[in-house]
Amino acid sequence: MDGVTGRRAAEAGGGRGMRADTPAAILDDLMLLAGEEPPGQSAAPRVAFRGADPVLPTPFRIGDLGAAAIAAGAAQAARLFEQRAGLVQTVSVDVDAAAAAMRSSRYLTAVPPLAPAGRPPVGFYRTKDGRWVFLQRLFAHHFRRQLDVLGLAPDSADEAITAAILGWNGLDLEAAVIAAGACGAMVRTHDEWADHPQGRALAELPLFAITKTGDSPPEPAGSGDTRPLGGLRVLDVTRVLAGPTCARTLAEHGARVLRVGTSAVPDNPQMMRDTGHGKHSCDLDLATADGAAALRRLVAGADVFSQGYRPGALDALGFSAAELTRLRPGIITVSLSAYGTAGPWRGRRGFDSVVQSASGIAWELAGADGVPRSLPANPLDYTTGYLAAFLVMVALGRREREGGSYHIDLSLAQTGRYLTGLTRADAALAAAREPDLPRARLDELMITRRTPFGVLRYLAPAARMPGTPPRWDLPTVPLDSDRPDWSAFEG
Repeated sequence: MDGVTGRRAAEAGGGRGMRADTPAAILDDLMLLAGEEPPGQSAAPRVAFRGADPVLPTPFRIGDLGAAAIAAGAAQAARLFEQRAGLVQTVSVDVDAAAAAMRSSRYLTAVPPLAPAGRPPVGFYRTKDGRWVFLQRLFAHHFRRQLDVLGLAPDSADEAITAAILGWNGLDLEAAVIAAGACGAMVRTHDEWADHPQGRALAELPLFAITKTGDSPPEPAGSGDTRPLGGLRVLDVTRVLAGPTCARTLAEHGARVLRVGTSAVPDNPQMMRDTGHGKHSCDLDLATADGAAALRRLVAGADVFSQGYRPGALDALGFSAAELTRLRPGIITVSLSAYGTAGPWRGRRGFDSVVQSASGIAWELAGADGVPRSLPANPLDYTTGYLAAFLVMVALGRREREGGSYHIDLSLAQTGRYLTGLTRADAALAAAREPDLPRARLDELMITRRTPFGVLRYLAPAARMPGTPPRWDLPTVPLDSDRPDWSAFEG
């Protein structure tokens, strides 16, 4: 991103007083922040929205922002295809479908259903000094490290965990959990987060950044006359939600996506299956010489490299943006993190719900009982993923016009700051909303498919494009389904 665009993003994308409170207005803002013409102006596809927040029982505009981010990617895909094939089409997004997409993995079900999961993955706990902490229990190894900090056995009951946490002050427990390699945060107010060194660092960052990292000849932003991103190759070196959502979105517009995961690190099976639509998948341990060599060979043939490791982790393995650009001039690289590229928390682990807790969202949602609450979705994760896909397509357009390699930076905390800067939907109307969309409406949004995991039912892509309908050509597959070799996927 050039300096002017970056300053505009910093000014428009972070303040609580921001007034872009409709999907169309938010879409225009996202386009401008990316240096693109908003829909409705010259050389831009038309975008139509239906509905508005509140869709789910929260005043935060997660449906409106989600719809705008989804539409941004679809509109950019339509723009790239129009430039190549001459087809003009209208992008349509329903806000209720976008709100559901902000919690997509919750809807994926097996036919027949899978057995219910074990203990809940998250929890808010009261501390000795009257604060609240949020402990992320999504992964078993993080949970074990939390129990080690508390001096508890692996089979400890929730009552024992609650009692142990009451012996800690909030900040001390947050620091100890992070030092142990686990994940959590003390719950803060919006003002506390704004005064925190990490909050101040985020205030100086744009919502996202696109930076040119090298010179190379222009290359097509896709090929073929049926899919906007046909012929493009994407390496998806991510896990959980934001990164996989980026690559899944590129796949629904025709890109050939290879997920590169590792069985050495645990994943969430539900989320992995739901974000795996449209992808090939291989198992590589990048800490080994063979795994790193295989990834370098894949990079040489890729157009896009998206990674969700903590900042600096892949650099240490030899896969920094600069090295990737050297290996493959013209590549588009994406880095997604929890807390951004600046500030004392820039290398910290984080998930959507953890960032919500640290940044004031969970505090604002506290009920009459004073207990903080998370949003009824994962909008920081999913919106960041959809924004990343949009920005990849922006960068592909630049590469087609001007040549060059480009790097994209986003974080959950930067997306969260944008969300909290939007005006709230009517609180009384939000409180009256049901916890989910009506069953009949969900049935309209779902598709069923036979996969290697059996028959799965899940949300279809939320964007509608009559000329190049978004779709996933491949079913979601297990991690080690394919070889790490592009030639195996051609045909």
